[in-house]
Amino acid sequence: MSVELPFAPVDDIIRRNADGLRVSAGAAEELAHRIQGEGTERAIVAADRADADGRKTLMEADFGVSSLPDKDTLKLPIAPVDRVARLDIDDRFRVSMDARIALTAELEAWADTVATAAAALARHGDRRTVKAEDIQMYFELHQYFK
Repeated sequence: MSVELPFAPVDDIIRRNADGLRVSAGAAEELAHRIQGEGTERAIVAADRADADGRKTLMEADFGVSSLPDKDTLKLPIAPVDRVARLDIDDRFRVSMDARIALTAELEAWADTVATAAAALARHGDRRTVKAEDIQMYFELHQYFK
């Protein structure tokens, strides 16, 4: 599976949560890969909800969102997130623009959580750079606290 998300906005998300720490290219790449995986999983769940309702269009409510943010406030670009959403869902589904914005907002909030934790792990390791290993460690630790 190729990564559809550009790394620059993901790097920006890590930086805004890293309180002045540097960010390695590997960290941005790792988080972009993880965002894509999370996005495809959420799209599959949304497609199941739409299918259960007899719809062929994914709506923002299928992603559990009741209100949408202004799309201009989002760092993640909507078009690549749309491609991510379509990776593992049936071609018979359409994705509404509001659903694209909802998924983008949800993924960005999720990435903020991961980036904040990764920065804490870098600080705990007495490093000034957030690395891919910090992102990976977050997910290794997270499985124990679900």
